Amino acid sequence: MSPQEIIAGNWKMHKTAGEAKKFVNELAPKVRGSRVLLAVPFTALQAAQGTAIEIGAQNMHDAPEGAFTGEVSAGMLWDAGATFVILGHSERRHLFGETNGFIHRKVLRAIEEEIQPLLCIGETEEEREHGRTADVLKRQLDECLKDVDLEQIILAYEPVWAIGTGKAATPEMIAEAHHLCRTHMGAQGKGVSILYGGSVKPETMKPLMQQPDVNGVLVGGASLDAETFAKIVNWRK
Repeated sequence: MSPQEIIAGNWKMHKTAGEAKKFVNELAPKVRGSRVLLAVPFTALQAAQGTAIEIGAQNMHDAPEGAFTGEVSAGMLWDAGATFVILGHSERRHLFGETNGFIHRKVLRAIEEEIQPLLCIGETEEEREHGRTADVLKRQLDECLKDVDLEQIILAYEPVWAIGTGKAATPEMIAEAHHLCRTHMGAQGKGVSILYGGSVKPETMKPLMQQPDVNGVLVGGASLDAETFAKIVNWRK
């Protein structure tokens, strides 16, 4: 199976339920024919549904239930209508101390509950400068995807130093990282959609999407404006 083109947006801690509903209704007619995902705040999961745009969450806990104040389970996400969940985002790793082991348990739990994991991996600026990018990506893949059916996941390569900084990886850097991921996953990874995330803008889409093994993007800030995000989705036009 060939990888599917996917354009995903991550709203992070932005937009109320009402704002989400208005946004999705405005965006949906502009992006017909593409697989578009939006990771919205938990409070907007149900309000954002009702169109062909797939709605998912930005995080979840690995336990099915329990005394975890403020957390959300995969079962709760499924019940709220989420079809996917972002796991392992660098902000979760670096701001909240999430480990590869914890993320791995989340991936398994999400699949068990029929929520598609969108796994994020990526290196810091220091790791790249010291020539450790390949080692970091391979370790994250090995530890987060151990015993995982790769046909069930979406992968996003997001260099930490390019997220929300205005810095952008060159097309050559991106192609190299995506090829490394594809190769390291082996035969089972041939059908995995690998997205790029990191200061994605409409004007960067064409050279980005022309790179081998780049099957789409995970967009942060630019996904908060319907017109801008529609241009990203419709990059061929």
